[in-house]
Amino acid sequence: MKKIGLIGGIGPESTLDYYRRIIDAVRGKSGGLSSPEIIIYSANLNEALSIMQANELDRLVGWLLVKIEALASTGADFAAITANTPHMVFDQVAARSPLPLISIVEATCETAKNQGLRRVGLMGTGFTMRADFFPKTFRSQGLELIVPSPEDQDIIHEKLFTEIELGIIRDETREELLTICRNMIERDGIDSLILGCTELPLILPDEAYGIPFLNTTAIHVDRIVRECLNEK
Repeated sequence: MKKIGLIGGIGPESTLDYYRRIIDAVRGKSGGLSSPEIIIYSANLNEALSIMQANELDRLVGWLLVKIEALASTGADFAAITANTPHMVFDQVAARSPLPLISIVEATCETAKNQGLRRVGLMGTGFTMRADFFPKTFRSQGLELIVPSPEDQDIIHEKLFTEIELGIIRDETREELLTICRNMIERDGIDSLILGCTELPLILPDEAYGIPFLNTTAIHVDRIVRECLNEK
């Protein structure tokens, strides 16, 4: 098995989810107590937010590269960033990375295409919903990507950083997020919804209102595990 390097901490709750899912998936495939070697660089979420709020993308690239280089120095064979938003600079980071990187966006796009989806909704942080890195990847595969209204984007972003990122899961927040999804179905005709923040699967189900929700954590973990086990 290849050694896995993860940039975690962005945020901590989803990093725990990644760790559990990777261990369970490898054991499910290999049997017994077999488990991969995982090296986690737990980054400071507040630092990342400060850089992204200032829109200092070159600085974000350097910030991520320092952590990938640390993973490489400790023996990781490849790496992944356990958050969607930092993927806004994925191409720039991958071009300079000492390790192969597994993209959560590319893996999610591949899954959507394989499922025959065409008009996909995206829910995530305000940074992710306003940026072009998800739409650009999906357009390249002939898929349309739809984001919530600006007002709903503000609600989602606020709930993520005042509740969900802190491990606070409220039923009323779940219902509010599901209402936003229903509005996108009725207004925009989406046929699926990307949970484009790795904390969102901690509060939302796998489907609702007759459409699938694409769990980017689960999709990313599947791709990481396949790389770890040298599977196609």
